Amino acid sequence: MASRVFDQAYYERFYENARTRVYAREEVERLCAFVLAYLDRLEIEVERVLDLGCGLGYWRDALGKQRPQARYHGVEYSEYLCERFGWEHGSVVDWRGNGAYDLVICHGVLQYLGNQDAARAVASLAHHCRGALFLEVLTKQDWEENCDRRVTDGEVHLRSGRWYRQQLAPAFVAAGGGVWLARETGITLFELETTS
Repeated sequence: MASRVFDQAYYERFYENARTRVYAREEVERLCAFVLAYLDRLEIEVERVLDLGCGLGYWRDALGKQRPQARYHGVEYSEYLCERFGWEHGSVVDWRGNGAYDLVICHGVLQYLGNQDAARAVASLAHHCRGALFLEVLTKQDWEENCDRRVTDGEVHLRSGRWYRQQLAPAFVAAGGGVWLARETGITLFELETTS
């Protein structure tokens, strides 16, 4: 990620300018509500949340409204945002906290990493997750077929969804909607509930 500058201009373009942003705060609030409802259905209590690549804090704010008792910890690579919001500075590749989390969030981060660092990041996510992972990452197919290129950063590493699934499979079960369950939870999903 060192070659990419995550400065004020980057966040203004992709998050704060209504004409060019990839996500609005309200969209993350709906996404958070979905993830929490799904975890409630699976009976995964969300008490500790880790957000690796927490950006402008949209997930923190949504969780604060929807699950105020949950303890949130944000880690961010951008020095600009760490100074602005007081996040702990670190990278999803090698950050090591103390303890495991019920929900780990990694939203729009892994595509900025080369293959080796992305694989290390997946291992890091598994290390920290004792419940569920919410993962959103731009894939090659998404770039070619699904995303709005006017508001999506294309200066990234585009890999196949298959590549990510292979990296995630040892530690996680795909539960759909960007939700991955840590295998250690022992939760059984019926065949059509998974995306594998």
